[in-house]
Amino acid sequence: MTKQAFAFLARLAFAMMPAFAVAQDAAEPGAAAVLRGLDKVNGQSQDLEIRVGGSAELFGLLVTLSECRYPAANPTGDAFAYLTIRDPNDGEQFFEGWMIASSPALNALDHARYDVWVIRCNKS
Repeated sequence: MTKQAFAFLARLAFAMMPAFAVAQDAAEPGAAAVLRGLDKVNGQSQDLEIRVGGSAELFGLLVTLSECRYPAANPTGDAFAYLTIRDPNDGEQFFEGWMIASSPALNALDHARYDVWVIRCNKS
């Protein structure tokens, strides 16, 4: 997918988010994100916390978190995170972009075996 397509999807995602989460000054940066992975073959799921700027392996996928934000008015509310998901062996990129906790299918990982989605951002 091209950068223009990603930019369009990001604008679309933000347009669909509640107004309090869209405003730049209403979104707080998180220090980490909690993600959930699902192996669609055996039904196993796993939660993982990744710090901003860090990477971790989840079911054989290398997940890098660039940014995580949440609504300032509702810290336990809707989170959105910028993720890059790659194959750790050959570096093939499966996903790069914003994922929104309340709408994971809006901009989802397209992988035959695994699903990954954002649960929440953590302040510390």
